[in-house]
Amino acid sequence: MSYNTNITNARKDLYKLAELAIETGLEVNINTKKGNVVLISEDEYRGLLETIYLSQNKEYKESLIAGLNEDVSVGIKEEDVKW
Repeated sequence: MSYNTNITNARKDLYKLAELAIETGLEVNINTKKGNVVLISEDEYRGLLETIYLSQNKEYKESLIAGLNEDVSVGIKEEDVKW
């Protein structure tokens, strides 16, 4: 989900839009005559960078895919896990 606005309104409401992105995790799409930009929170930005980094790691990617394909009935029962 995202919030859309134009550059004129974004200029007037920059503080409000920054708070919106930080508090809700929404991306704010800002439309201009020359193109568009997206405002996201630092947490969302760092999460995207981490996802890109991990997706480039072949061993991690293979491990993740193997985990997704694993039969969940073979693992440890939830009641046997000590928290």
